[in-house]
Amino acid sequence: MIKLILTDMDGTFLNNSGDFNRELYKDVKKIMKEKDVVFAPVTGKQCERVETLFGDDADDLWILGDSATRIKHQGKFVYESLLSNKLGLKIIHLLEEISSKHTIIACTKEAAIVKQNLSPDEMNVVKGSYTQIRQVADFNEITDDFIKITVHDPSLNCFETKEKLSPFFESAYIVASEAAWIDIANANVHKGTTVEHLQHLLNTTPEETMAFGDGYNDLELMVRAKYSFAVRNAVQELKDAANYIARSNEEDAVMKTIIQTLSLQG
Repeated sequence: MIKLILTDMDGTFLNNSGDFNRELYKDVKKIMKEKDVVFAPVTGKQCERVETLFGDDADDLWILGDSATRIKHQGKFVYESLLSNKLGLKIIHLLEEISSKHTIIACTKEAAIVKQNLSPDEMNVVKGSYTQIRQVADFNEITDDFIKITVHDPSLNCFETKEKLSPFFESAYIVASEAAWIDIANANVHKGTTVEHLQHLLNTTPEETMAFGDGYNDLELMVRAKYSFAVRNAVQELKDAANYIARSNEEDAVMKTIIQTLSLQG
C-alpha cells in the first residue's frame, strides 16, 4: 500500500520547459486524496520556488527543498540542516579559485545569494530555481550559516570541479547531479537522509513509498523507496539503481505512473 510519493523536480516531474501538465495534475491530486497519499517534491529548488510553481496546491505538499536540506509543510519549516558559515565560506573561496566562469549560489535561510556581476543569462538560470534572491559584492558579506551552496556551470565542468573539492569530502556532502550542477550541503545530508526523516514524521516505511528521479543526486532517494522509478531520460547509474523505469519527463512520466499505480490500489 503506497502512502508516500516522492519526486525530483527538474528533469523528472517538470518537463524541459520547467513546467508540468497542470490539467493532468488535477487528476493526480484527486486520486492521491482519495487514496490518502502524501506527495513530496524532493528538489534542489528553493522551497519558496516550489510553492510558486504549485500555487494554491502547495499547502498539500511536503516540500523537501534546497537540495533536501529543509522540509516545509503548510508554510512552516519542520526540519533543516545547516552548513556552518566558516566551513561554507572556505568552500566558496576554493570554488572561486577553481574558476571564475561558474556561478556560485550561496543559500541561507534568508535568500539565495549571488554576486552582483552575474550575467543576465545566469540570473535567469538562478531565477528558475530560486524566488528569494540577494546580490552581494563579496561572499564574505555573508554572516549566516548556509542551507547549501550550489554551482551552475554553463561550460559543463562540474564533474571535474567536484573532484577539486576533495579537501571537503568528509566535512560536507558534495554531489555533481549532472555536468552543469553541483550541490553542497552539511555532511551526511542528502535526499536519502531527509526522506528518512520525513518517513519517520509520517510513520511511513520504504515499503509504502514510491520515488522518481533522473540524476546522480537521486541515487540515495532510490534506496528509500520500494517502488523506485528512474525516468527514461535518467543517467544510466540511476536506471541501474531503480527498481523500475518510467516514461521520460517530457511524457508526464511521474503523473501517469502515479495514476496507473494508485488506480490498482484498493
